[in-house]
Amino acid sequence: MNLAHLLTRASHIWPDNCAISRGAQLHATYRQFAERAARIGASLRRDYALNTGDRVALVMKNQPEYLEALYGIWHAGLVAVPVNAKLHEREFAYIFSDSGARLCFVSPELAGKVGDSITTVVTPGEEWQRMQHAEAAPVVEVDRDDIAWLFYTSGTTGKPKGAMLSHHNLRQMLLAFFVDVEQLDAADSMLHPAPLSHGSGLYNFAALYSGANQVIPASGGFDPAEIFALIAHYPGAFFFAAPTMVKRLVEATDARSADTSNLKNIIYGGGPMYVADLKAAMAFFGNKLGQIYGQGECPMTITTLTRAMHRDASDARLASVGVAQSVVQVKVVDERGVEQPAGSVGEICVRGEVVMRGYWQRPEANASAFRDGWLYTGDMGVFDADGFLTLKDRVKDLIISGGSNIYPREVEEVLLLHAAVLEVSVVGFPHPEWGEEVVAFVACHVGLNATEAELDQLCLDSIARFKRPKRYVFVDSLPKNNNGKILKTALRDMLSLEDVSSSST
Repeated sequence: MNLAHLLTRASHIWPDNCAISRGAQLHATYRQFAERAARIGASLRRDYALNTGDRVALVMKNQPEYLEALYGIWHAGLVAVPVNAKLHEREFAYIFSDSGARLCFVSPELAGKVGDSITTVVTPGEEWQRMQHAEAAPVVEVDRDDIAWLFYTSGTTGKPKGAMLSHHNLRQMLLAFFVDVEQLDAADSMLHPAPLSHGSGLYNFAALYSGANQVIPASGGFDPAEIFALIAHYPGAFFFAAPTMVKRLVEATDARSADTSNLKNIIYGGGPMYVADLKAAMAFFGNKLGQIYGQGECPMTITTLTRAMHRDASDARLASVGVAQSVVQVKVVDERGVEQPAGSVGEICVRGEVVMRGYWQRPEANASAFRDGWLYTGDMGVFDADGFLTLKDRVKDLIISGGSNIYPREVEEVLLLHAAVLEVSVVGFPHPEWGEEVVAFVACHVGLNATEAELDQLCLDSIARFKRPKRYVFVDSLPKNNNGKILKTALRDMLSLEDVSSSST
């Protein structure tokens, strides 16, 4: 059941196919990829005395060596701990300590941030090269429920927790990809502009299982001009992207002259895709977008809105995250855990063999997250009569004002209709009379402005009066975490500081 067997399989079927490229240059065939992973895995056990189940961290930007290290870890029967390369060094230290990682593969430019609390292998580097010349050993066999990927949540509130994803969990995710999301073949190419430590890395299995080429941008990250060039270069190009990345591609200067005829699919997820932005992307790319909704705890696999479902869809359908994927059951429940009928909002719950084993060394968090075999996601949503799920907000982001529930996303969708508005986030803030008041943080396009009166009228024309913001705060940009998600906690803190300042003057 070891995931490393997927690479062995690919090396037998497509030994001379391009497996990994850096920009437009070949980095490794499937035969070379498998050989390097086998040597790295053997070295981890022989030279570093690591044993089955030991944790190995990866603090690396997107680079071909990332995939080689990842499969080397699994080849040795070890647990990969992919870490967001944009974190602070204190956050690195916390994850190393919490996971008990014994070793860390690190990009040269990040080596100084990792510190001396853990043994490091600079990748590429002298020790990395030595490991690639070690005598190879067979794949270490593991149990299907052994942990493969210790996925640390982004930690927008409190300390991040490690979601334990087993070899079987990730095989179920792979199955769901081909059944529910997309079909691939060996002529396709998967681009990796999004971090390999998160969704893009999780989808590497689909490319590898199909014999497709995995393309790491030469920049190691997301640059619209580079992505357009790679799309033009590689037939059957597809990639995973956060909604903010899709929006940046559409609005990029290079988009006007871009050749996207090679593009097969952009799979978006990881944050809200507003209808206005989605319709703009569909107008530019055509019917080449698909959506997935998942969490680190149920990786990439709760619901999907396929390319076919996007075609000729109503705004309400485009605002949804689609239908339950084939390997899970999904329901929404009230605060007592009672399943709600179509049209009623509740907390989204999911169960299936793709759901994580639990949080690493967090019994209290596990007791809260799991009830009667269901994972409580913390997200609010509503099913329509056809089984399409629409996200409302995180449970903690629900605003209750004057006894009425207000879902920030509904208000955000309306405010984004204003031509001057670039991005917006709506939060609730304590109010002595209403319990909470609705506050909108608004960032406008450079050179454009929106007035409170204009935004108020937009809301009054579109939603119930009680839902419109009572306050508008105009900012240059919205605070985000390292995954690009807007930090509503930081926005609430800004309001708290503002109120303290006002009361002291």
